[in-house]
Amino acid sequence: MAEKETLNKPKDLIEAVPEEVEKIAPAVEEEITGQPRKWVRRSKEEEAEEARKNRLASWVPKTTLGKKVKSGEIKDIDLILNEHKKILESEIVETILKLDTDLLSVGQAKGKFGGGKRRAWRQTQKKTMEGNVVTFSCVAVVGDKKGHVGLGFGEAQETLPAREKAIRKAKLNIIKVIRGWESKEEEKSDPHTVPFIIDGKCGSVRIRLIPAPRGTGLVVGGECKKILKLAGIKDVYSKTFGQTRTTLNLAQACIDALTKTNKMKL
Repeated sequence: MAEKETLNKPKDLIEAVPEEVEKIAPAVEEEITGQPRKWVRRSKEEEAEEARKNRLASWVPKTTLGKKVKSGEIKDIDLILNEHKKILESEIVETILKLDTDLLSVGQAKGKFGGGKRRAWRQTQKKTMEGNVVTFSCVAVVGDKKGHVGLGFGEAQETLPAREKAIRKAKLNIIKVIRGWESKEEEKSDPHTVPFIIDGKCGSVRIRLIPAPRGTGLVVGGECKKILKLAGIKDVYSKTFGQTRTTLNLAQACIDALTKTNKMKL
């Protein structure tokens, strides 16, 4: 005997994803309570902090170091850096430190005779049989303004994934910077400059950082100024040599100079 055909077959139940639940939650709440929901305007900093907390709450560490940081056994980043342990998860640094992020201007917009304005994205093309393949790259710098800074390079076929890669690598490349004073001060005062004259090198670019009196400011190029500011250095003199228009080499030379502050004790 043939089975009876049903015109309207039952449909499969599809659960809503968290993003869809957030969108319909205000309407459901208004329907249940009978009162319109009060909207609270939040700043970008508050939204970024909430997203950071949610990301860290859902983080499942895979390395031994990450598990110790997640459990609260390690709460100081200097213990990790002094023992030269390899950091393989960016959430380790993000859990311990409160970091600020900035992008360096390594690209250039289109302009006549090479006169385009500097921008954060560097665009390159590769010729293939199917056509041109466009790639975007950027350089990010992160720091807590208290003696920790990192530099990262990201590359992808779109701008936002390139930025996320650069920020993640910058957190993995975090270093410790020892700060000092230009002249004798009380021990309670905050260090404000580099402890001694240091040189950094990358490619043909060389940079020299010189201690400066308090209140001098950062006498250095705009891109290196972003790095030193996030490292917590407020006053410095500088001198550069070589092809300094190559921003990536200049930034890496500055990081190389800051790394050398750990090799000599005051």
